[in-house]
Formats: sequence, structure tokens, C-alpha cells
Amino acid sequence: MSNRHLARTIALQTLYQWDFKHLPSEKVKEVGRYTREEFAPKFRDGGFIDELVQGVLDHHAEIDELINHFAPDWPVETITLVDRNVLRLGIYELKFSEAVPSKVAINEAIELAKGFGGEASGRFVNGVLGAIYKDMVAQGQEKAVDKIPPKKEREEEQMEQQEAPYGNNLTP
Repeated sequence: MSNRHLARTIALQTLYQWDFKHLPSEKVKEVGRYTREEFAPKFRDGGFIDELVQGVLDHHAEIDELINHFAPDWPVETITLVDRNVLRLGIYELKFSEAVPSKVAINEAIELAKGFGGEASGRFVNGVLGAIYKDMVAQGQEKAVDKIPPKKEREEEQMEQQEAPYGNNLTP
């Protein structure tokens, strides 16, 4: 399991407890510390878990509005605790985190849903996040990080430039 995936897992567990116990936001750091100590005591994430959890809390109302808008048949309060918090985490990374590419945010949320949710959780999360992403693209709201070509494409481009530094000019 990658460090970022483990961090997302701990963030999900923290948000789940916060939501399940109806805790005030001030208690979330305490829950996060406990979760980290219990499940990954030697894990050092450079603050990524806190960034995720705090990001969801800071944008909680906006995120829940997006869920209601893009899953109109499933009001937030009727969605299972796991799926609801996977969506919150995924939407935070998709809409509000400039460092995480959209496709990574969607894929990670789907993996969390498959790992912790029910049989249809992965498809449900994929549908909601996919619809939000399509709307972002249609509205011209793509993140800067999404416009950077993937590493493989950049490497191939560099190789092509090295192989033909003078273009395709075959004359001496």
C-alpha cells in the first residue's frame, strides 16, 4: 500500500468516526491522532492526513451540496457513512486540492469505496465523481495539475527531442 493511499485510509477512518459520533470539528484532530496511533503508529505522512481531513471540514457544506446535486436520488443523509465520507474525501481532492490530479482523486476514492464500502460502492462513487469531473471540464474548471502531461508522455517527448535535435533535416 502506498503512503498516500494509507494516508487517505486513515483520513477516511477519521472522517467516519467524526460523522458516526456527530463530533464537533474541534475533536477531529484528537480522533485523527488516535486513528493514526492505532492503525499506523510509525507512519509519517508530512501532514497529508491532516490536510485531507481539515480540507473536508473546511469545505463540508460545499461538498455536501455537490453530493446532493450530482446524486439527487441519494440525499447526503441517506448515503451510507462509508460512501458519504469516501465521496467527501474524493470531492475535496477533486475540487479543492490543487496538488492532486483529478484522475488520481477519482481512482483513489473508488479504491477506498471498494475496500471499505458495499458491493456497489465503487460504482456509486465513480458515477458521482465522474459526473462532477465532467461538469468541471465543461465549465472550464480543470486544475492546473490536470493540464500537465503524464510523466510517461513527458519522457517520450524528451526522448524524441534527444533523438532528433536538428529536426528531420536529412541533408548535411
